[in-house]
Amino acid sequence: MHQFIHSLTARVHRELLWQQARLLDDDGQATTEYALVLLGAALVALMLVAWATSGGGGKIGQLFDRVLDAVLQKF
Repeated sequence: MHQFIHSLTARVHRELLWQQARLLDDDGQATTEYALVLLGAALVALMLVAWATSGGGGKIGQLFDRVLDAVLQKF
């Protein structure tokens, strides 16, 4: 799982660097920002899947447990 995340992040990073080198003005800025937002959402989704499949154990599980407890206390 960690290798996949690292590979995905490196691939997106290379693509973004290539796009930035190719463009000399701000024409591709919105596309780059959109790609970064999608990458962030994908990483959060992967963390959620890792937490759910591991039974909520580890640091990620503790983080999600605290967040869920805080949200549930509001209701």
